[in-house]
Amino acid sequence: MPAPGKPIPSVWTRPRKQKEQPALSRERIVAEAVALLDAEGIDNLSMRSLGTRLGAGATSLYRHVANKDELIELVVDEVYGELEVPAAGGPEEWRAAAARTAHSVRAMALRHPWVVSLLGQAGLAYLGPNMMRLSERMLAVFEAAGFDLAEADQAMSTMLSYVIGLVTSEAAYLSVLARSGQSEKEWLESLRPAAEEATKDYTRVSEGYDAHRDRDPAEIREETFVYGLDRVLDGLEVRLRSTNT
Repeated sequence: MPAPGKPIPSVWTRPRKQKEQPALSRERIVAEAVALLDAEGIDNLSMRSLGTRLGAGATSLYRHVANKDELIELVVDEVYGELEVPAAGGPEEWRAAAARTAHSVRAMALRHPWVVSLLGQAGLAYLGPNMMRLSERMLAVFEAAGFDLAEADQAMSTMLSYVIGLVTSEAAYLSVLARSGQSEKEWLESLRPAAEEATKDYTRVSEGYDAHRDRDPAEIREETFVYGLDRVLDGLEVRLRSTNT
């Protein structure tokens, strides 16, 4: 715990410097950090590597971002700015709006697979402006559904926990696939002999594997996501009915 009176270490809790070097703004640093992460992954993110990409020394970066922890808070909030959260409609529109938001979160995480590994390291990233906008709009969606504010927050957290939990494993899988240099179909085809050998003594697993053999794997992943999301929203819908009767 921070000592009494000691500032909490977060980019969102300290005043931003009023004067910045015109050639090197915080916005430019964050944009380049996102590009570096997309291209090279989290293991290659450092203030030194980022400075090299920007043509600036690490010391110059520290004038705008105090340390790597702050940089992580900033890049996480930056990609959350890509999310699409529909405006809250009436009670009959909440489910479509929530589903659209969930799909937007998944799409963002698959564009930036490094983000799922950073969420546990992101400190006070939830205080960022994009995360605040997301939370405000999502709470409005669940309030429009009929939840009071406290339960709207719980409903939002439940849905996001499902999305982030599933997309974490999906993003990890796609990262392995990317390193293989093969398409998803090619990679799965190369694994077929091993998969058939592994499943031959397990009837149910083998039948499930055979049922998906000739299908588009991206389509299967989409169906799996939608199935789970629908069941989460079904549960929330049942909860709404029980509180309104």
